[in-house]
Amino acid sequence: MASILFTSSLLIFLFLLSSAVTLSDAQTSFSEDFIRNQAERLIRSFNLSPSKSINIVRNKATEPAEKFVETKFRFPGLAANLTNGSIDDDLGHHAGYIRIKHSYDARMFYYFFESRGSRNDPVVLWLSGGPGCTGNIALFYENGPFQINDDLSLRWNDFGWDKASNLLYVDQPTGTGFSYSSDRRDMRHDETGVSNDLYDFLQAFFDTHPEFAKNDFYITGESYAGHFVPALASRVHKGNKAKEGIHINLKGLAIGNGLTDPEYQYPANADFALTNKLISKSDHDYLIQKQCDGDLCYDFSNLEKFMRLDSVKKALSVEGIEFVACSKIVRQAMTNDWMKNCEVMIPPLLEDGIKVLIYAGEYDLICNWLGNYKWVNAMKWSGQRKFSKAKTTSYKVGGEEAGQLKSFGSLSFLKVHKAGHMVPMDQPNVSLEMLKRWMKASTGKTLA
Repeated sequence: MASILFTSSLLIFLFLLSSAVTLSDAQTSFSEDFIRNQAERLIRSFNLSPSKSINIVRNKATEPAEKFVETKFRFPGLAANLTNGSIDDDLGHHAGYIRIKHSYDARMFYYFFESRGSRNDPVVLWLSGGPGCTGNIALFYENGPFQINDDLSLRWNDFGWDKASNLLYVDQPTGTGFSYSSDRRDMRHDETGVSNDLYDFLQAFFDTHPEFAKNDFYITGESYAGHFVPALASRVHKGNKAKEGIHINLKGLAIGNGLTDPEYQYPANADFALTNKLISKSDHDYLIQKQCDGDLCYDFSNLEKFMRLDSVKKALSVEGIEFVACSKIVRQAMTNDWMKNCEVMIPPLLEDGIKVLIYAGEYDLICNWLGNYKWVNAMKWSGQRKFSKAKTTSYKVGGEEAGQLKSFGSLSFLKVHKAGHMVPMDQPNVSLEMLKRWMKASTGKTLA
């Protein structure tokens, strides 16, 4: 149902765009600038409207500068776990703050969900986009352990990525979600600042959780994380080579419907719209049956209601901190970073055997599969020619084609059927299976 709603919303968006011009002008009136501006407006809407732009908490400056504060917690509204139904069971769910070492006063909030399988499973870090959008969006609507019911109780997600990994979410850059600082100099304006903060975060996290430091480690994310993910992977790889601090066992990075190389991706918006002929009569007849309340058929309004409950804040030990779902100030601070090409950080990782997965829902306009495929295919690395010549194969889940896959060496590109901008939400089973196969695949093996 989720895939239908999201697919519907994007097609309705395309239909509304097409209604602004006559049919005879359809091939000439969709300028790249217009489509780009509409796409940016759409991705920023998300039914989220923070009352504060950034968490700058003045009274926190006088508090002791703890390096690390963490608590085990259970969300209210979650009656029992999956094993024996006892509410006393330790779920292995952690939440806390890490003070960023090379900052004035920045504290990053995070969740850590131990695997429902084995503690020896890989550690997977998920970074949300925006820039400036909280990891809670992915946690509750995509690949986290829970989903929010209309009465604000929680239900278990049968396809949460914690079924195959120890799952880590971080509210970043500083000012996002529950992350905060007492000093505006902790605002970040580029990937160097963002990746250095995240590297400091990981060093502190694994120092406090040494039992997970030797596990395989993967960096994942979607949308503007197409910038964050390669930047952090590059920073971790650099730190490992220079023997800075704790060695982080980086095995791969994955980007879903990301913005990574704007030079290839923005021109592809117009190509994508033309290739898909905007909308068909049969699509129109179907779509007019579904009314959208906003720009998207996704409704994230329950997220802010849930995260602002006193009982939730108490469980997470974040009383007094304003929840910021998507920070306008964080996004504006990163304005000059938006059009930078982060693809250039990936080839050195490929050459050293770090696995790279780029996946995209086929119906997304914002960061569409075509633009992502173009930059992946054009990327300069030793395997470029063989990747370009590699055959596209059917990617099957449960005996049915769920996408189309192209792979060579450490690089894989997957177009996911019946999915839009948020693949784990639209195709939860497929996304979990994708994660499992990708993490298990050795270099040179495909995901199929």
